[in-house]
Amino acid sequence: MRIAVGADHAGWPLKEGLVRFLMDRGWDVEDFGTFNDESVDYPDYAEKVGRAVSAGHADRGLLLCGTGLGMCISANKVAGVRAVTANDLMSARLSREHNDANVLTMGARTTAAAMAEEILAVWLDTEFVGGRHQRRVEKIQNLESPQF
Repeated sequence: MRIAVGADHAGWPLKEGLVRFLMDRGWDVEDFGTFNDESVDYPDYAEKVGRAVSAGHADRGLLLCGTGLGMCISANKVAGVRAVTANDLMSARLSREHNDANVLTMGARTTAAAMAEEILAVWLDTEFVGGRHQRRVEKIQNLESPQF
């Protein structure tokens, strides 16, 4: 399994630890940066990770910024991305079970490293249940089509 990872300057320190966490769990990680605390624009990294997931180059994506919110908004602009910000274990689990979320965003200023690892582990280990939720995910996908 391959996961695309990206962060802005606020998320960079947490990203570094989570990349090690992912690699220790056997995930193949593609790190799109940033690689230091120099100020950068989070939409640039959300786009890179979102496009990698949407194109099938990565199975899932992880994005980190100060709150996770800007990354989530930006990533969801990429067709095929279903990004969520999860700050707790239940949200992480349900975003996979019910929404088939393929990009997880978290906030380095709002989530402690140990909790971020737990959230990420639950999110990665949870499968989409399909069933009635499949119909809803298809409706989300239909929203990406232009309406005239």
